[in-house]
Amino acid sequence: MSMIVNRRDLDFVLYETLDLEAILKSERFADYDRESLDAMMDLCQSVAEDQFLPCAAKLDANEPQFVDGKVETIPELKEAINAYREAGLCTSAYDADVGGMQLPCIVDQALNGMFVCANNPAHIYLFLTQGVANMLNVCGSDKLKERYLPKLVEGEWFGTMCLSEPQAGSSLADIRSKADPLDDGSYKITGTKMWISGGEQDITDNIIHMVLAKIPGSPPGVKGISLFLVPKTRVNEDGSLGDSNNIALAGLNHKMGCRGATNCLLNFGESGDSIGYLVGEANQGLANMFHMMNEARISVGMSAVMSGLGGYLYSLDYARNRPQGRPLVNRNPEDPQVMISEHADIKRMLMTQKAFIEGAQTLIYYSAQLIDQKKLAMERRI
Repeated sequence: MSMIVNRRDLDFVLYETLDLEAILKSERFADYDRESLDAMMDLCQSVAEDQFLPCAAKLDANEPQFVDGKVETIPELKEAINAYREAGLCTSAYDADVGGMQLPCIVDQALNGMFVCANNPAHIYLFLTQGVANMLNVCGSDKLKERYLPKLVEGEWFGTMCLSEPQAGSSLADIRSKADPLDDGSYKITGTKMWISGGEQDITDNIIHMVLAKIPGSPPGVKGISLFLVPKTRVNEDGSLGDSNNIALAGLNHKMGCRGATNCLLNFGESGDSIGYLVGEANQGLANMFHMMNEARISVGMSAVMSGLGGYLYSLDYARNRPQGRPLVNRNPEDPQVMISEHADIKRMLMTQKAFIEGAQTLIYYSAQLIDQKKLAMERRI
């Protein structure tokens, strides 16, 4: 049995409960039918089981290391993410006009759920990048999108969200990071950001940070927060990589349960200028960042549900293969033992797990379906 998905249960939710085929009849999703989506699910299951799942335990046992100011990760992580990228899956979350597959959101959640169940820490880098790219596409200028969006969509560069600071935590009104305007329209970013998932890694050539900071003279509190795109490595006019943007890794935080993904303390402008670019309008940073955060709510929920699914599938496999005891009606010690899955109380516990997981999965996919229905309704209004 698969340790990352029950395809029959998944098909039941997608097609029999939520009637996925109904939205496939729309012009927006006309390129897909059940056969093509089943083939895509087969591909995702294969890559997740062959590349993500085998290195999950090693990644958990070997956290990213802080070496000479940089991060070092195990080579299997890069191999897994490269397999995901080479399969073209980095484009699953985007519309066709920016080079994406234009999949229904419900399908994107389902296929990425396999990778989360197989190896959640590895998938975190991909999930964050999708949020950054979608937010940039909605809120960024044409110039910023032209320079940065294609690389994010294709998975050549990864992205992060830099909100919290050591002295402020989740109280964003108290952030101190500054953005001083420069003559060319860019900004000099100074400050420290804490708990930045994916903030440093050795997987991609560049990392695109979305940083909340305050422009001098802006209103106090959250009304004065602006959003800036700050690349780890500066990008030249022709799209090639330039000099370092002076973002220093000051330390790695150690997380319980998600040990394989980097979580960083970053210093901006510590050893030279860290140049950033305003995303959207000044003092509207929190509203713009919430575009990414709201999108992340479903994906973060999906991560929790898929972790639970993995726990259930391993419990089920163990119960089916662990012999112990005999049926209550059989007291003969010479008869073979039965698997513990045959005991009533084990059945009860497994069914409780299954009920919680299936209900939570259905809620996640229903939420994604609402996003698809909203997009279709908006297109009908145009």
